[in-house]
This record gives sequence, structure tokens and C-alpha cells, in this order.
Amino acid sequence: MATVKFKGELEVNLSGSEVNVGDIAPVVSGVGADLSDVTIGGQQGLTQIVVAVPSLDTGVCAAEARRFNEEASKIENAQVVIISMDLPFAMKRFCTTEGIENLKVASDFRAKAFAKSYGVLQANGPLAGLTARAIFIINPSGKITYKQIVPEITSEPDYASVLAALKDATSTSCCGSCH
Repeated sequence: MATVKFKGELEVNLSGSEVNVGDIAPVVSGVGADLSDVTIGGQQGLTQIVVAVPSLDTGVCAAEARRFNEEASKIENAQVVIISMDLPFAMKRFCTTEGIENLKVASDFRAKAFAKSYGVLQANGPLAGLTARAIFIINPSGKITYKQIVPEITSEPDYASVLAALKDATSTSCCGSCH
């Protein structure tokens, strides 16, 4: 199972079923800011960019959400979803306060279904029970085409790598299963 670092010193084990590029993305539900179900994974007919963060109530996660909100306004036929264990009410307040309008938020607080199904649940350390910082790109046919587990929980992801993979994922004219 994968591990990440917390503040460069503590090794944090990730638990759940690890998924990788080429796998079919498990279908799970999160709770949206309006308490509706938000479906993640599976065949949805558009590219999904799933951004897992520990909590939107931290500086690094907030900066990441603002950056992906900005990037989401520039892409077509794709949906960006930020998922964390934050309560839906807190996510709604964050989005309102920060002007987040181009992406969806989903809470995994009920059953931790996303974190467990994608192998990004922190099993130990001060943030145990929260998601690790990770990004998955899922093509329209439901296949994972990109995965980034950020090695240091307190660092932002490699945006250039994500955006390059996203450009590749959204520039194909077919469902992506032929690539």
C-alpha cells in the first residue's frame, strides 16, 4: 500500500483498495454542498478530474481548490470535483466565501467510500481518517488515465503534470478506450 509524508518526517500509510492508471474507476457517491448525491467514477460521458484533499479548511487545500476552480473554467467536456471529509455545510461556506463556482464539491464523511475505494484514506498520523492529497483523471468511458498521490500531505500537487494529462484526456475525439 502507498505511503505519504506529513511535514517531511512522519510516514503515513494509506489504506483502502489502491487503484491505478488503466483501472476502471470505482463508482462511489459523495454528498454535495446542497446535500445531493455526487457520483464519482464510472462511465459518465465526460472527463472527470477528482481532486482529493484532507480539508478545505487549510491553506494548502484552499489554494489548491482556488487553482482548480480557475483551471476548470478553461476546460470543456470535463468536470472537476473536490472531495474531502469536510461536512457539506463547511464546503458550501468555503465555496461561497472563496467564489468557487466552476467545480463541484463532495463530502466523503458518511462512509469514506471514495477514500477506501481509491486507496487514499490516511490510516495513521495526525490526520488519520482524512483523505490524502491526490488527483485522478477518469476518461468518459470510466477508465483512470492519470493518478497523482502527492508525496507530502502539506504540499500542493504538481499542477503542470495534471494539466498536461488533462489536456491529453480532453483532446481525444473518441471515448479514450482506444489510447
